[in-house]
Amino acid sequence: MTTDSRTTDEAAREAGVEVRPVAGYIGAEIQGVDLAGELDDTVVAAIRAAVLRWKVVFFRGQRLDHAGHVAFARRFGEPVVLPRRGTASPPDFPEIETTADRLELGGRFGMEHDEWLRRRRHTLLRGWHCDHGARVDPPAATILRAETVPPYGGDTTWANLAAAYAGLSAPLRAFVDGLRAEHRLGVGYQPRPGDDAYVRHLLDRQVASLHPLVRVHPETGERILYVNGYYVEQIAGLSRPESGAILELLLEQAVRPEYTVRFRWEPGSVAFWDNRATMHLAPGDTAHLDHPRIMHRVMLAGDVPAGVDGTPSEAITGSEPGRW
Repeated sequence: MTTDSRTTDEAAREAGVEVRPVAGYIGAEIQGVDLAGELDDTVVAAIRAAVLRWKVVFFRGQRLDHAGHVAFARRFGEPVVLPRRGTASPPDFPEIETTADRLELGGRFGMEHDEWLRRRRHTLLRGWHCDHGARVDPPAATILRAETVPPYGGDTTWANLAAAYAGLSAPLRAFVDGLRAEHRLGVGYQPRPGDDAYVRHLLDRQVASLHPLVRVHPETGERILYVNGYYVEQIAGLSRPESGAILELLLEQAVRPEYTVRFRWEPGSVAFWDNRATMHLAPGDTAHLDHPRIMHRVMLAGDVPAGVDGTPSEAITGSEPGRW
C-alpha cells in the first residue's frame, strides 16, 4: 500500500467515511465511523490507508469500552500483551495498559510523579519517543483512548518522521542512510544525586537494540528518520561528540513545527498512530492540575526494522522478536 493521497481518498469514498486532514504533513480526523460497531472491510481499509498516509488519525465522540477497544485493534493486527502493568490497568484485558499506571512509577522509587517526569525530560528533546523503541521489534501502531481528561491541558503531539527525512538535504540523507544507532531503555533519564532506585530498576531490566538510523517502512516503502529522543544512546561508529551533534541536529529536524500535529483530547477521543513512522510527545502540563487524566492504550505487534540496505535491527539485550 502506498501513501498516495488518491489511494486514501478513494478508500474513504468507497467506505463512506470522511478523512479530514488537520495539518500539512501529519494528522487527519476521521468522521462517520462508530468504532464500537461492526466495521466492514471497506471501512477498515479506509482507516488503514489514512493511518499510512497521515501517520496519526483521530476519532471523536466514540463510546468504546475495553472489549470494544481490543476488538477494534484486532482488525488491524495482533495486540501486544505486556508482562507487567500497573494496578490501574484492567485485569481482565491484558492487551490494555492504562496510562494512570505511570503515576505510580515515581512513588515506587521514592519520587513524586512530577520529579520523575522532569528527570525523564531534562532537555527539550528527551521526551519525544516512539513506544518501546528500545525493543528489537517496536510496536507497529498504538491506539490510545481517552476516558477522562482535564478541561484544559493534556494535549499530545506527534511528528512525521518520513516528512522529516524527506526534508533533509540530499547529502545529509545519503550520509544517514547507512548509519545505525543504539536505542537503550532509560538513557534519557537524569539520575538523582547519590543512590537512585529507578536507575537500579533500569539496570536490572535493560532493553537495547541496534536500529538503522533510516528504516524503510514495511508497507509504504518510505524512508523514515528513525530517531528517538528518549531511547537513542549512540550512533554506531561515531565518536561521542560526533554522535551527539548529529543526533541533536536530526532530532531538531524531526520535531520542526511543520512536521508535527497537536491534538486536544476530549472524553471518547481515540488516536491511532503508526509507531513506525512517528514520534510523539506526551503532555507535561498536567502534573500541577487537580484534574484526572485517564487514558487506555493498545499496541499492535510490530516487525524488526530494516535499513536502506535491507539489514535488520539487532537485539543487544532484553528483547527478541515476538516475545514480550
